[in-house]
Amino acid sequence: MTEDNLRLKKAVAGTLDDLLATRIEPALYLIATPIGNLGDVTLRALALISRLDEVYCEDTRVSQKLTSRFGIGRRLKSYHEHSDADDRAAILEALADGRSVGLISDAGTPGISDPGFKLVRDAAAADYTVVPVPGPSALLAAVTASGMPTDRFLFAGFLAPKTTQRRQQLVALRGLECTLVFYESPHRLAATLDDMVEVLGAERSCAVGRELTKKFEEIVRGPLADITAWSKAATVRGEVALVVAGAEPHPSDISDDLIAARLAEELAAASPSQAAKRVAVALGVDRARVYAVGLKSKRGRS
Repeated sequence: MTEDNLRLKKAVAGTLDDLLATRIEPALYLIATPIGNLGDVTLRALALISRLDEVYCEDTRVSQKLTSRFGIGRRLKSYHEHSDADDRAAILEALADGRSVGLISDAGTPGISDPGFKLVRDAAAADYTVVPVPGPSALLAAVTASGMPTDRFLFAGFLAPKTTQRRQQLVALRGLECTLVFYESPHRLAATLDDMVEVLGAERSCAVGRELTKKFEEIVRGPLADITAWSKAATVRGEVALVVAGAEPHPSDISDDLIAARLAEELAAASPSQAAKRVAVALGVDRARVYAVGLKSKRGRS
């Protein structure tokens, strides 16, 4: 082991010691857990899971893989999609008694596309302290690795399982200019992509992330039509995160600054005429306007 590794090991151990010695206040702690790679767990998450008065999870068998790996021998309690108001009332009663309660999901951040939000809603309404403990998230992993804009994105969760309702949902999202992020199960992926091609258009950029953070992690990028063909030929296992480009701005909303920026990008790899054509098609504006903006920008630089 190198000196750097020894220093790192000592620093990690020291930080964990500090966390284990820190007083835990009564509250509901929302603790993010790995989405596949156990190495992604945070030291704070481990310290809390080992010390909180009560810890609830979706599936004790799944969460015990995490606790066993790190030598945490505690009893976990279940809180899942079939839990009802009585189950939430029991947790709120524990908070009323001044106990510290943790909530973890099978993977990722609790409250994202799982029943955790109902518990958070009720705890906040009762004025109990809710403490987020950030960490792994399939949503953020997928959108940041997609290669699409991340300054504005909409997480739409799971679409409806049936085609008619799913297409209606996509129609409602079709005009949004922000990046769209979805979760989908592997057996519905191809059907969902077919509907996206039909409603959003075959040329929209898309990225599919599967097995994120795991050994066989794969991120496939391309136009929706190509990704749809891939999904029908590939063997897709595990839930996937699906990222789709937003709608292009309406021509009346497109500024000269946006045209100039897109033109500069295209000019890096294409001739002026080709670049102007690509920008005009992509933004739905007249090619003459693109030329005019290009000339104006050139004069400004000279």
